[in-house]
Amino acid sequence: MLDYFIECTNKYIDNMPKKERKKYGQFFTSKETARFMAELYTIPENLSKVCILDAGAGSGILSCALLERLEQIDFIQTVELTCYENDDNILGLLKKNLQVYQRKSKKDIQIEIITDNYITSQYLDFNHMLGSNPVPKKYDFVIGNPPYMKIRRDAPEAAAMSKVCYGAPNLYFIFAAMGLYNLTDNGQMVYIIPRSWTSGPYFKCFRQYLLTKGKLEHIHLFVSRNKVFDKEDVLQETMIIKVKKTDKIPEEVMITSSQSNRDFDNLTSLKVAYRVVVSETDYYVYLVTNEKEVSVLERLHKFDKTLPDIGLKMKTGLIVDFRNRRILRDYAEEGAIPLFYSQHIKQGEVKFPIQKEHEYIVTDQKGLMQDNQNYLFVKRFTAKEEHRRLQCGVYLSKKYPQYKKISTQNKINFIDGLVTEMSECLVYGLYVIFNSTLYDEYYRILNGSTQVNSTEVNAMPVPDLENIKEMGRKLMKSRDMSENNCNVILEEYCG
Repeated sequence: MLDYFIECTNKYIDNMPKKERKKYGQFFTSKETARFMAELYTIPENLSKVCILDAGAGSGILSCALLERLEQIDFIQTVELTCYENDDNILGLLKKNLQVYQRKSKKDIQIEIITDNYITSQYLDFNHMLGSNPVPKKYDFVIGNPPYMKIRRDAPEAAAMSKVCYGAPNLYFIFAAMGLYNLTDNGQMVYIIPRSWTSGPYFKCFRQYLLTKGKLEHIHLFVSRNKVFDKEDVLQETMIIKVKKTDKIPEEVMITSSQSNRDFDNLTSLKVAYRVVVSETDYYVYLVTNEKEVSVLERLHKFDKTLPDIGLKMKTGLIVDFRNRRILRDYAEEGAIPLFYSQHIKQGEVKFPIQKEHEYIVTDQKGLMQDNQNYLFVKRFTAKEEHRRLQCGVYLSKKYPQYKKISTQNKINFIDGLVTEMSECLVYGLYVIFNSTLYDEYYRILNGSTQVNSTEVNAMPVPDLENIKEMGRKLMKSRDMSENNCNVILEEYCG
């Protein structure tokens, strides 16, 4: 039956423009991925009746995969399947597919298709507002490939789920939060979603809800970004998660990975202690795939300080250049100050000028200038294929004594002192940390994207202030800015 569902879906894709499907954030699950997701459920013994929810059901591929698995279990007699789908374009196909399955099944398959908005038709329950249903329907299993689509902050779905929303929300994590809410106690949810939720401030409320009300039992990662959705040209860091609705913390999490959506027979697998994968403070989820990465986390988590704890902070550059064209200058002139870009970071140092366009500004706006003091500059964006994610350079104010103020473009980050003077040895010590292999590997585990986010860096564990200064003095003495030398120096402090 799943082959039949896939065949019908492919015909739909061929006849429905991607532009139209994109309105609903609609990307379809492959056959192999659907079967893998269905196999992740633990089926309680002697459960004669099962209630399933598939929100954003599309053509019914995931529902079919799970029904096929339950079909093979003798003690299950009745399956109640609820599908939410409000896209009129595909609703007919969903109804047809499920009717065909229902006719051919040997079990009692009871199907309900709800065409209301999955989120807003339930939100009173989620927010526990006056007038909500005191006994909302709950499900044993929730399965989903939710819509991937950004929505406005004031969108009805965001207002309904304000408990888990911060900043510009995306429907995928709103669906996941509601899915967990719809589970019975000890029920299980399997979702395929982007991995962006695992860190960063935008998803903190969602992470806190998900990891408080539920616990991760299995994480599956795809190595390739463009081989997850069949017949779709999608570049997306994607993962599959299995969550159990419980407050009991498991000892371990199973983490598996595959190259694409078609090679689940060639998995790499790893059991990792739950405390290593899930942070108890900011609820970050660390996506390790091998013992080496586990060791990276364990070594750095021995440090109990962060940059703000020791009087430092990473910030994002001040100037969005396309919004400030009138103040940009190609050459120095009276009143001009340097504007530093990522291109000014070269071999561990900041070089200026480099005959780049717009590397000066003329302004009297205080918010667009910063003191000419010592900084560590860190590139905010790097290419996926580059050797390092963290690329930094030492900026020393003494090299530019003619300027009281400088500025930074918003495609670089900088670390400065909140209550601490940025001495040269401190800046060089920070360079040791951020140019080391260990910290680069840590950041790659923390964030799968090519963007270096200041919020995440400020949450990373670091040595105490005096040890960082000591590292800096050793680096200054050696005059060797290489990654290898930084590794040697850092090794003395993290064991």
